[in-house]
Amino acid sequence: MKKYIVLLDIIFYVVFPLAVWNLGREWFGDYLAMILSTVPGILYSLYRFFELKKINFFGIYLLTNLIITFLIDVLAGSALQLLWNNVIYSYILGAVFFGTIIVKKPIFLYMALDLTEMQGQDRSVMKSLFFRKKILTIFSWITAGFALKFVILASIKTWLIQQYGVEAFDKGIILRQVLNWGFTIVSLSGFYFINKELGKSSVDNDEEHVQGESPLLK
Repeated sequence: MKKYIVLLDIIFYVVFPLAVWNLGREWFGDYLAMILSTVPGILYSLYRFFELKKINFFGIYLLTNLIITFLIDVLAGSALQLLWNNVIYSYILGAVFFGTIIVKKPIFLYMALDLTEMQGQDRSVMKSLFFRKKILTIFSWITAGFALKFVILASIKTWLIQQYGVEAFDKGIILRQVLNWGFTIVSLSGFYFINKELGKSSVDNDEEHVQGESPLLK
């Protein structure tokens, strides 16, 4: 599945939602078509959650985000309110991500810990390395980047809603995925610098020695 992750993301997060929205709104109306268009992405995300085969921080975040997103969509009551609910939720997510930086526990650090643990690394050892000042700073910047992504997404969606009303829905789907890919590239750049710091740690620290290829980008 990993080999086709980008293609599957496009299919389930862009192609299917756009198809369901554009075809379904004539049969079910705007509001119900919006809700139905989220179903492919929800099912796909659930599959990825269960594929982890382990309950960890990233899995809990993914499942919680799915539940909240589904609830705010279903409880919106109208197509336009659904769009505004998603704007508000994006701002909230941005604030939460920024908040984890303020308390010096950037959320992206814990996601990276899950990744390294799934690759067979000792979680406690990697955690002690990740919380070193330079590496913690890089994780904070990556987390800030994703917080900024939510703020940018919400701000552009606000403008789209004001300009196009419910017609902003399909534009928001494409915008969200483009921003996701863009900031994923940014995060990979951050991981490059983290790998460099981990490489220095493997040489300079005998007690927390990390051998071989860096676990983040295997």
